[in-house]
Amino acid sequence: MTALRREAVQAWLLVLPACVMLAGFTHIPAVATLIESLYTTPRGARPARFIGLDQYRALLDDPVFFQALGNNALYAAATIPASVVLALLMALAVDSRLPGRAALRLAYFTPTMLPMIAVANIWLFFYTPDYGLLDQLGGMVGLGRHNWLGDPTLALWSLIAVAVWKEAGFFMIFYLAALQAIPPHLREAAALEGAGRMTVLRRVVLPLLMPTTLFVVVNAVINAFRLVDHVVVMTRGGPDNSTTLLLYYIYETGFRFWDTGMAAALTTVLLLILSALAALQFGVLGRRVHYR
Repeated sequence: MTALRREAVQAWLLVLPACVMLAGFTHIPAVATLIESLYTTPRGARPARFIGLDQYRALLDDPVFFQALGNNALYAAATIPASVVLALLMALAVDSRLPGRAALRLAYFTPTMLPMIAVANIWLFFYTPDYGLLDQLGGMVGLGRHNWLGDPTLALWSLIAVAVWKEAGFFMIFYLAALQAIPPHLREAAALEGAGRMTVLRRVVLPLLMPTTLFVVVNAVINAFRLVDHVVVMTRGGPDNSTTLLLYYIYETGFRFWDTGMAAALTTVLLLILSALAALQFGVLGRRVHYR
């Protein structure tokens, strides 16, 4: 065996565990879900029956599916830019030489360390009408009572606020690490050329943060389409399906109504949406990424 072939074999052996994990937990389940979506749900002695694309045709006549899709689109459009921009602002704040910045970093990151269920229960207390923290504070300044989770016009925005509060601190860590990795002489050279702070931020810092921004945005998109814990604890999709998101609808279809065929079809649609968004992100943001 030549040295070149030996190196190739060693390289494949090194990546083999990762390939096995990726295939076993990602690709094979995705293909199995696609196949299952083409069959009816087996019930008792009745086996699954091949029905082709009938599940997908049924989705086109399902108003709850389109409402969940619209809710998820609004949820993603609100949480992704808000959490990413807030994370960047927090990272810029704690990267500067502020007094007590260690405590500030801990305060920003604390929501991320809390379990999802614990966060949902904390915010349930905040949103409780009359007795909750928000209504108590609002009453001090003369604001009226609000049923935050019981009003269809407020319920989804209440979930969005919880998501931004929890995710921004997590994304801040990546931005902070990227900021601290920027060589100081780049900022010093810009300052010597007479560039102001905003010019340095726009011309030096932000372009160098683009690899981190791409990573953060990809994770923010995934998080926007995989939320189910907060919905289960806080609203159960209500009121009137105003907080039903795609993954929660999949959960209800598969485990509450035990229609695994339709749940598989919904999951396939969700995978297609995420694949399209990932291609768009890498196509648009990938061109703006500058690696040193």
